[in-house]
Amino acid sequence: MKILIVGDGKVGYTLAENLSREDNDVTIIDKNPEALRKAKENLDVMCIRGSGVSVSVLLEAGVREADLLIAATSSDEMNMVVTLTGKKLGARRTIARIRDPEYANELSLLKLELGLDLVINPEQSAANEMARILHYPAAVNVESFAKGRVELVEIRMTGDEPIVGMKLRKISSRLLSPILIGAVERDGDVVIPDGECDIRENDILHVVGRTANTVDFCKAMGKCELRIRNVMIVGGGRIAYYLVRMLTNLGLRVKIIEIDRNRCLELAELLPGVLVIQGDGTDADLLQSENLGDMDAFVAMTGRDEDNLILSLMARKAGVRKIIAKVTRMNLAGLVESLELDSIVSPRLITANHILQYVRGIRNATGERIEALHRIVDGKAEILEFLLQERRWYLDTPLKKLGARKGFLVAAIIRNTEVIIPHGDDVLKLHDRVIVFAKTRALNSLDEVFRPGAAP
Repeated sequence: MKILIVGDGKVGYTLAENLSREDNDVTIIDKNPEALRKAKENLDVMCIRGSGVSVSVLLEAGVREADLLIAATSSDEMNMVVTLTGKKLGARRTIARIRDPEYANELSLLKLELGLDLVINPEQSAANEMARILHYPAAVNVESFAKGRVELVEIRMTGDEPIVGMKLRKISSRLLSPILIGAVERDGDVVIPDGECDIRENDILHVVGRTANTVDFCKAMGKCELRIRNVMIVGGGRIAYYLVRMLTNLGLRVKIIEIDRNRCLELAELLPGVLVIQGDGTDADLLQSENLGDMDAFVAMTGRDEDNLILSLMARKAGVRKIIAKVTRMNLAGLVESLELDSIVSPRLITANHILQYVRGIRNATGERIEALHRIVDGKAEILEFLLQERRWYLDTPLKKLGARKGFLVAAIIRNTEVIIPHGDDVLKLHDRVIVFAKTRALNSLDEVFRPGAAP
């Protein structure tokens, strides 16, 4: 696919990096020569210096032949103009990054009027993920699939759990609730496990099942004692605004610490009933005076990754049991892992996942639609949800006869309201939703999961 990206900031660079890896023809447009130099040196992309609202620049970039135009500048209004202009010039599909909360309630109208195919809001998406994690404090991370009927829960093994040291086949026979351990993170790598895989201390398990069943699994592991009531947030940006609105709707008590006085006044007006404190959130004395140790959860989302990591360590030392840190630069992943921090959320990575899901959906013409995509361990593995819309050769054939290729695992089948944790005799049917774990490979279709010619 030919893809144009206008804006080579943090989000634009991450999108270009991920899209170019999947054999797309990517062109970046930006005014900043330094940003373009970095992209040209590190990525397999074409770079054009200029304004994305310039018709001549868009034509030079090949907008008439573009399959997709993504506007990811720092200005919502500029992104709207870029996509509108690009659509008029012939771009087949357009995506805009729109972040301002003022536009949040008007996105449907904006999509219609501007002819947008997709709107992305990295801050709101990050807030959604943080809210899910706080609602499910036993987990490192939580992702929803099949319109909320299935959850993927990431749980770290600390060594106290009864399954540590056991093989997966023995664990399955002991579990009363139908769940599936679809992937195991270990030492910076990921394993798609079989029955002989053993569970070790510090492993992160990716567990798939109905919400009630994953909760039962957490209880069996002794990980559901914590309930979140009081939350402290350091940093009062857009993510904080979106997150606090969600948390207050859930009845949680929230305290925000923000260093900028004007932003404090703005948040106090936008979020009545929420305690907003002006101060330096990296000041240990201030955190202690605001009773950091009494908090059930702590969220670090300042504008600096380093500060967020340090704040997370301070909160852990103070005894806070649930900690979330916003990390923008994913090249810090190794450091984060060595610090054994609780939950990390990256707005850039969430946005890249949404765009990749959309792009692969366009490329896939086999009658399956990619409904959701979540990547783990720096993109070394993916969890995807497919919707089977047309008849395919593998339907109505037992999975044991199809035989999944190495590195793939069919984790769940959702049929109407029924959630099936599949065994060898289960089959895929038309209109099923199928959740698949895939290692290392960019999966576009279920045709790639099963062995060719395996089915009659």
